[in-house]
Amino acid sequence: MTALVDRLDGLLFFPVTPCDDRERLNLDAFRRHVRDGVAAGCGAVFACCGTGEFPSLDLDDYTACVAAAVEESAGRVPVVAGTGYGTALASRFSAAAEAAGADGLLALPPYLVQPDQEGLRRHYETLADATGLPVILYQRDNAVFEPDTVAALARHPRIVGFKDGYGDLDLLQRTISAVRSASGELLYFNGLPTAEMSALAYRGLGVTRYSSAVFCFVPTVAMAFHRALLGGDDATVDVLIDEFYRPLVELRRQGSGFAVSLVKAGVRLRGLDVGPARVPLTEPAPEQVKRLAELIERALEVIEER
Repeated sequence: MTALVDRLDGLLFFPVTPCDDRERLNLDAFRRHVRDGVAAGCGAVFACCGTGEFPSLDLDDYTACVAAAVEESAGRVPVVAGTGYGTALASRFSAAAEAAGADGLLALPPYLVQPDQEGLRRHYETLADATGLPVILYQRDNAVFEPDTVAALARHPRIVGFKDGYGDLDLLQRTISAVRSASGELLYFNGLPTAEMSALAYRGLGVTRYSSAVFCFVPTVAMAFHRALLGGDDATVDVLIDEFYRPLVELRRQGSGFAVSLVKAGVRLRGLDVGPARVPLTEPAPEQVKRLAELIERALEVIEER
């Protein structure tokens, strides 16, 4: 557990999972995507998570991708694999990730059901009991935790992190306080879509780790923003938000599922054919892809200017 906690820093890379037009896994493209991300300076690879279309992968493709991410990372950065669905299936995916050499797990919300706090606690404790890997909780959708629930889960020796994709900063502050007051310790992550837009607010809570979808297709921009954020260069943060990230979010909001399909479009624009987003997600229209290309070029200009 300590090894992952000590290594899990820097900008977090959530690679897309390439496929062809018939949605068959393109493992060669995935390997190149991971290699490029590691070379660009990511702090960790989170394979087969939300941006990686975890819900659309079968166990064979999932296992192949996690193993490939481990091989391509070659120990330079940790590899964390997504896991989810109901408790039984989540345990099977977790076992596959462990066998493939992953360093940890990101536990997505349980499928379909709306559990109460006791149910959430039992689900994640059972999942953590079933693996030898450290587990990061992911708060979003139907998995919204009360602070006392997180404090109780933090006592589990394999639950090491808490990724917030819900965005209630009051709740997150109370969660951090409850864990601290119970003498617990967790790593905290900003997991909102286009996390750069909320990075200043999360920084105020002491949460500086975040996942960057932008890193998938313009890592130089994502890394420049990350350096500025941690270095206190708020002028650069502001201009990147104004010139790139805010317009990108406005574009992303034009389509359901664009948090994935627009990212894949961005990767394709930058020269790697990762295929379309898998069903049930839909592709952006040509004019939306054109707008994305314009935003990418403007972001690169901003970085050059500064």
